[in-house]
Amino acid sequence: MTKEITSIQNPYIKQLVQLKDKSRERKKSGLFLIEGKRELSLALKGNYDVDTVLFYPELISEEELSSLIPSNIKRIEISKDVFQKIAHRDTTEGIIAVAKTKSHLLDDIIFKSENPLILVAEAPEKPGNIGALLRTADAANVDAVIIANPKTDLYNPNIIRSSVGCVFTKQVVTGSTKDIVSFLKQHHINIFCAALQASANYHTQDYTLPTAIVVGTEATGLSDEWLQESTHNIIIPMQGEIDSMNVSVAAGILIFEAVRQRILNG
Repeated sequence: MTKEITSIQNPYIKQLVQLKDKSRERKKSGLFLIEGKRELSLALKGNYDVDTVLFYPELISEEELSSLIPSNIKRIEISKDVFQKIAHRDTTEGIIAVAKTKSHLLDDIIFKSENPLILVAEAPEKPGNIGALLRTADAANVDAVIIANPKTDLYNPNIIRSSVGCVFTKQVVTGSTKDIVSFLKQHHINIFCAALQASANYHTQDYTLPTAIVVGTEATGLSDEWLQESTHNIIIPMQGEIDSMNVSVAAGILIFEAVRQRILNG
């Protein structure tokens, strides 16, 4: 029999609100929330351990829910008030899941080819930018995304929303700049840093060997540690009045140049 919760004062619902709002609570409990059908489907595809699914029957029926999730996942029917309390956005299709976080360590990366293509982003702050970077990485089918010196945890609801669930299906890891540089060098991966100084036009470089494309923030760019360790610094020539663009747009241009070269190279 499906359990039902109708009060926003329910202790379990109060815990879920904390998971939605507080990174500290997500880290302490090892749990986070997933909203939406596509996001939940991608989390299951990415082998996330989904503990419980809460659903608002006015927006999604139990029958439709059964077609989305395995029968062993706990289900809780919730009221409109409860749904609105724990939902991060209005258009969540009446479904919210509680899942267990993963570790996202450098040692977790498994390269499926001997010629990996990696996207590295140093210290991105805006969840929307991180989500856009993950969508770019998914579109280009890179082998891994590495976040250096992360400013927010990967289970921030805005990252999940803006990545449209790509955070669940790409290899995404985090670490310090020092550890990531060491990891890339250990695996003999060329490091191409997007930078304004001492840089070659991005399209003049060869990305057909094991490659990491590294991007920094629009405000400060990459730290000196990256620039000193890079194989080559690269730049996207600006045609207008400003000297930078959104980090996810820049990453898309650079990553897809690497993809183009690899397709031509067979």
